[in-house]
Amino acid sequence: MRILITGATGLVGQEIVKLCHAKGINVNYLTTRKSKISNETAYKGFYWNVEKKEIDTTCFDGVQAIIHLAGASISKRWTKAYKKTLLDSRVESTALLVESLKHKPHTITQIVAASAIGIYPDSLTNYYDQNHDKASRSFLGDVVTAWETAVNAFKTLDIKVSKIRVGLVLSQKGGALKELIKPIKFGLGAAFGSGKQWQSWIHVEDLARLFLYVLEAGLEGVYNGVAPNPVTNIELTRTAAKTLKKPLFMPNIPKFLMRCVLGEMHIILFESQRVSSKFIENKGFTFKFHHLQPSLEDLLLE
Repeated sequence: MRILITGATGLVGQEIVKLCHAKGINVNYLTTRKSKISNETAYKGFYWNVEKKEIDTTCFDGVQAIIHLAGASISKRWTKAYKKTLLDSRVESTALLVESLKHKPHTITQIVAASAIGIYPDSLTNYYDQNHDKASRSFLGDVVTAWETAVNAFKTLDIKVSKIRVGLVLSQKGGALKELIKPIKFGLGAAFGSGKQWQSWIHVEDLARLFLYVLEAGLEGVYNGVAPNPVTNIELTRTAAKTLKKPLFMPNIPKFLMRCVLGEMHIILFESQRVSSKFIENKGFTFKFHHLQPSLEDLLLE
């Protein structure tokens, strides 16, 4: 089997590539840097430039499925220009794939696309599943809605569409966890705001497994890429401090301060989404990391 991965060099993409190779699945990948192109049988690189609408369409040759992860990082200050980058990197990259496939014979039968739980409204009390039909009115809600709409265009090509709404990804190689533990290591860790906001997290290894499970099982529809046991922000902070054997005595960081520091992007630290993983579990997927403490021990104590 051969699949095409966009965003293959990112945090989640690298983990998926590793798992593909362990399973004997060959990978084609798209990259914006020609210096990163490899020509190995199991890992072939192809150039694309979304802004210029350029893509090496031989990337589709011999491919049965696409895992679409490409998108600019949300962890940069949201200036007006960067907001456009966040949206375009998702919507335009998806449109480029669709348009390219319209004009090329191919063997692709399924796409598994990343999405985000940011589509769910901020709430301390709701418990969201994939059937919730009211999107958040925040900027992130708008981005994810546009992203998922763009992915639906693959259906017009008779390609099965699967979307995975990804939560807070825990990895020792980067992302949110790396930033969270920096102050904790110096004894300066603290929760944000009330600390009561829900954090629906997932271990990066489970997320990679989930993407491939959906692909290999041929599952269609929307699935939440979150572990079965979400935690509050204060619980996440305390558990990380406990795992690292560091004290936690600093007062919670107020919202207005982070708004001054980060601008509109501060909402990613304070919004609350408690999200259910039941749908994918009912489809037979088994999580290796159900609870936060063992997940952090696996990632932080290696």
